Amino acid sequence: MKLNLEKIKDCYVIFIQEERIDAHNSGELKEYILHMIEQGQVNIIVQLESVRFIDSSGLGALLSGYKHAAAKSGKLALACCKQQVLSMFELTRLNRVFEIYADLNEVFENEA
Repeated sequence: MKLNLEKIKDCYVIFIQEERIDAHNSGELKEYILHMIEQGQVNIIVQLESVRFIDSSGLGALLSGYKHAAAKSGKLALACCKQQVLSMFELTRLNRVFEIYADLNEVFENEA
C-alpha cells in the first residue's frame, strides 16, 4: 500500500495513495495505524482524497484504528472523502462515529 506520513501541528496525517481500500490492502493499513498508535502517535488524520472505493475490510481497518487511538486518549479522523466513499460511511452509519472533514484546512480550523 502506498502511504505518505506527514506531521501537521500535533497530528499525523496519513495520505493514502491508493484508489481502493479493500481486502487486498486493508490489513496493511490496519497494521500501519496500530503501529503508529503503539509508538505514541495517537492523533491521526487519514486523508482519503485518492480513494475511490472502500469495502467492509477497509472500514474495519479504520474503525480498529479509531478504537485504539481513543483507548490512548487520541483520535482518528478522516478527511477529503469522495462521495462514493462517504456513502459507505453513511450506509454503515460510521459517519456517526468518525469525524469526517471536507479537507485538511477544515481539520485544523476546528482545532483552533
